[in-house]
Amino acid sequence: MGSGSIRRSAGALFRGVLSAPRTKTGTFTDVPTTFCASTAFMASTASTDPTAPTASAAPTASTGASASTGPSASTGPVVTAPAAAGRAARTGLPLRTAAALAASGLLVSPLLAGTAHADPKTPAPPSKMSQIGGDRLGTPGVQVAPRPGSPKLPGPDELTARSWIVSDAASGKVLAAKNPHWRLAPASTLKMLFADTVLPKFPKDQKHTVKPADLAGMGAGSSLVGIKENLSYTVHDLWLGVFLRSGNDAVHTLSAMNGGTEATVRQMQKHAKELNANDTHVVTPDGYDAPGQVSSAYDLSLFARSGLQNADFREYCSTASAQFPGDKGKGGKRASFGIQNTNRLLSGDYDIKPYPGIAGVKNGSTTNAGSTFTGVAQRGDRKLLVTVMNPEKKEHNEAYREAARLLDWGFAAADKVDPVGRLVGPRSEDDGTGAVSAKGKGKDADKSTQAALNGTGGAGGAWTAVGIASAVLAVLGVVAFAVRRRRPLPGGQPRK
Repeated sequence: MGSGSIRRSAGALFRGVLSAPRTKTGTFTDVPTTFCASTAFMASTASTDPTAPTASAAPTASTGASASTGPSASTGPVVTAPAAAGRAARTGLPLRTAAALAASGLLVSPLLAGTAHADPKTPAPPSKMSQIGGDRLGTPGVQVAPRPGSPKLPGPDELTARSWIVSDAASGKVLAAKNPHWRLAPASTLKMLFADTVLPKFPKDQKHTVKPADLAGMGAGSSLVGIKENLSYTVHDLWLGVFLRSGNDAVHTLSAMNGGTEATVRQMQKHAKELNANDTHVVTPDGYDAPGQVSSAYDLSLFARSGLQNADFREYCSTASAQFPGDKGKGGKRASFGIQNTNRLLSGDYDIKPYPGIAGVKNGSTTNAGSTFTGVAQRGDRKLLVTVMNPEKKEHNEAYREAARLLDWGFAAADKVDPVGRLVGPRSEDDGTGAVSAKGKGKDADKSTQAALNGTGGAGGAWTAVGIASAVLAVLGVVAFAVRRRRPLPGGQPRK
């Protein structure tokens, strides 16, 4: 298979076969494993990890206001171990006994502290948020308007994300949402805005020779696709690196072609404003953790919806695996290596299957952002967008599981709920007032979006469900994955 060629995978079948370069360890973890340190862990490691935010370092929740940590969600006071020991001593227990009981946790039962959501370090959404798209979208908590006979929305134990939204990709109607305008760190989902801003500027076959300066300024531990200095790559190659491997090296190379990082950030901010994405403040083009860099589930859905109107965007975000140019070998011939999309609803993983009808869009994970994901899927004639930001439950691939639950619910409920808001169109087409029923050009914007999303782009069309690979490749994938699972990570740590 030649350089830049694309293969659509039925899931995790090629995981072991594709030998994508390993990323360095660090804060930026846009890799298959979904990981985010808990608030308590980040607070405990803040002195040793300069990139880890403190418990009070939550991004601002609305323009000009900081996110409030709010009171505990517990129904009663949280009893600390020293306080419990003191009470026990006052009630007649010997001090040594009281201290032992307190230390063992017998006097500090989890029941006294409420559920896991009662952690006082967990930030609470602001009381007031943007109302772009509708008044209810600026109200904290879950917003849904079921009709009789509508399926029940999954409960808080199944949807633990701080913020999420599920909407109709064509009409823009928001079926349900939770804190969709909460301004949170976006991680690599911000690359959707980068692509929407920069992708139309360069033809796919344009070549660029990478200079050392092109790769300057990447954050420690950045996810990489494996770009080498002084080698040439096509624009098509670079965008595959952005979407499949979330490669910050590919982002910085394209930014260099676009006039530099600072110019690209300015253009991204301008484009966000044009899209009515007022929750977004851009600091880096790749989504790497940076002070003040925030977006929202609502804005990320706007970026995805806008990008999906571009056929090239649809091709890249729906590609499950591809070949990427490597080093030059003997005789100057260029080698290639396989890369696989880290969007696990598209490519699958050992503990999760590809979602039926999935067609992109972008995932991300950093220490500050936790796991973030925006996805688009089709069932019949209906196309749904879902965005999930920072699940409180830190299970492996949790963001994808919660996104899949929302998609399942959305497809079942689409005709049985009233919309609680809408995804507005660009300022040039939409008044952006937040009214559920758009006036003037807003309706035309929805029609143009519908037409664009109905179009096909790339090999086989982005809206075609991921194809089924052959049995031979399935066997090879299983064998290679078993070998990969046994091979230790860099530093001798075992794989989990």
